[in-house]
Amino acid sequence: MIDTLTGRVRAWRTAAGRIALAPVLIRLGIFLSSLAGLLLAYPAEVVAGQALLALLGVAALPALAPRRFWPTFAALVTIGGWLVATDGYDRPVALWRLMAVAVLLYLTHTLCALVAVLPYDAVVDPDLIVRWLTRTGGVLLATSVLGVLLLGLGRIGAGTAGWQSVTIAGLLVALAVTALLAWLLKRR
Repeated sequence: MIDTLTGRVRAWRTAAGRIALAPVLIRLGIFLSSLAGLLLAYPAEVVAGQALLALLGVAALPALAPRRFWPTFAALVTIGGWLVATDGYDRPVALWRLMAVAVLLYLTHTLCALVAVLPYDAVVDPDLIVRWLTRTGGVLLATSVLGVLLLGLGRIGAGTAGWQSVTIAGLLVALAVTALLAWLLKRR
């Protein structure tokens, strides 16, 4: 038993000596984007209290274990905070805050996907990270523009009919993207 414990400690020390900078920086980006999303989602009254320590822990979990359940858990806690803020604290839904939380959720998700495939001691070409973040920025920009356009389309109609048209337009866009992805996959 002591030999097993000693072997594990040696393995951890060896691994700690081989950690490369790029995976650590990506994990730092995961922590920061997750924390920023949590802080934007939760009301200030909750964040100013003792919940800040718990939110720091929730933000650290996906950075420490991106291949596990923790990125999903952090996203669900962020969404829960949004619901608490809008329903429990009657905070109005602001477009900028909604878009920022959505962007930070996606950024956390995509950075977790990147670091999940990198070994802790990977030597990563900076161009790989730049290309990954550029592609992520393109997706976020297109999604944000489409979201604002659909929101504008919803304001054209009066009352609930406007929101119904936005819902139908969003479903049609989701269907078109799914069909495009299926076609691209089949083409391979």
